[in-house]
This record gives sequence, C-alpha cells and structure tokens, in this order.
Amino acid sequence: MITPTGRLRLGVNVDHVATLRNARGGAHPDPLRAALAAVAAGADGVTVHLREDRRHIVDEDVTRMMAELSAPLNLEMAATDEMLAIALREKPHAVCLVPERREERTTEGGLNVVGEHNRLAPLVRELVADGRRVSLFIEADPGQIEAAAEMRAPVIELHTGGYHQACIAGDVAKIAFELTKLREGARRAAALGLEVHAGHGLDFDNVGAVAAIAELAELNIGHYLVGEAIFAGLGPVVAEMRRLMDAARGGDAVDEAAS
Repeated sequence: MITPTGRLRLGVNVDHVATLRNARGGAHPDPLRAALAAVAAGADGVTVHLREDRRHIVDEDVTRMMAELSAPLNLEMAATDEMLAIALREKPHAVCLVPERREERTTEGGLNVVGEHNRLAPLVRELVADGRRVSLFIEADPGQIEAAAEMRAPVIELHTGGYHQACIAGDVAKIAFELTKLREGARRAAALGLEVHAGHGLDFDNVGAVAAIAELAELNIGHYLVGEAIFAGLGPVVAEMRRLMDAARGGDAVDEAAS
C-alpha cells in the first residue's frame, strides 16, 4: 500500500491566468509570473493544461515554465500523438492524461481507462520509459482504478467534480455519497500501489473533507484560486489554501456531510 509521507502537496493550476491574457492578447497577465508567485506562497508544484485548441496555455508557456520554474511542472494533456511529442520534448516532471472535448468549458469527467486501454496504454508506457511521472485523471470508480493499476500508471488523480457539484447544491446526502466514493477509491488505489491525487472544483469551503483523506498525496486546484486572487491577491489565496489543507491533515477539517 502507498502511504503518503509528509504534508499533502498543493499543485496550483494557472490555466486561467492565461485565459485572461488571451481574452485581450499580448503578454499580460503572465502565467509564469503567477506560477512563481504561487510557489513563493506555498504551492509545491504548478499544473498547466495544454489543450489541443490552445484556449489558454500555449506551447511557449510550457517551454518558459520548464526553463524558469524550480518547482515541479505537471502537464495535463489529452492522449494524442501531438501531445505525446510535446511531453517528450519538454520533459515536465509529471504528465496527467485527461479527457478532452472541444465543446466542453472545462474537463467534465474522468478518462475511460477500461474502454480506452488500447489507446492509453502505449502512451503510458512511452512516458514512463522517458522518466515522466504519469497520472491518469479518473473517477473514483473501482473498475477504472483497477484498470489504471493494470496499465502500470504510477499515479491516479481522482475527479472531485461530483463532490463539488453536490456542495454547490447543498445536497447533504449527495455530499456524503461523493465523499464516501472518494475515500473508498483512494483506499483501493493505495492498496494497489498507486499514488493518489485529487482535484476539480475544490475551494476554501469544501477542501477540508477531501484533504483529510489520508491516502491522498496531492491536490491540484486552479480556477477557484485564480478567481479569488482578483479580490485578495494570488499569494494570500494560495497561502490560505495551504493553511486549510494543513489544518485538515491535523484533524481540524469539517466534514460537510455532517454539517
């Protein structure tokens, strides 16, 4: 079983700094500057999603971050030959394979590892052979978790979007259901030897119960932090998320299902 040691890591996704930049063109605001500020405020790493349509992060952003970031870079990408070539060229610390549709506003769910084994397995093998820490973004579903382990991806990231939506709706029963799925999924994955991460839709109000899941090693959080940074600044917002995660691991998390 994989048992995380040390504190729960925080990866900050800076995609939507690039979204704001691209809305007007030019170079401001710079996602690299945001990445550096996040690390200075307590982030353990930086995540970017290089989408096929380049709607926010672009290739040059990845190249600059690889050259100037001291913290690990996690490159989220679709499982395509184009993205594989970029990952092999840039050599980020980690690569997270995610589902991607042009029509979606954001990632809508996890990969179908069970149904797409023949497409995903060769990419996983090549990336692992190149020394990348490969992660598969999946639902907390037993079949998907077991398929990821069989594919020998060393890491999975559990999609917390269902939990996020339940929190927005204030549906106490659904919150409890989604948290149970996440807890059981993390436990099952760790027992299979996988490192377990989680992310999507996490914020100050809902992060505690997820951060308290003992088997998790890392949370990746982006849109909420960038949005809150408009009002409070990126450094203080990242520092507050770091504080909440640490408090949850110390036993101070409030379980929304019981509130």
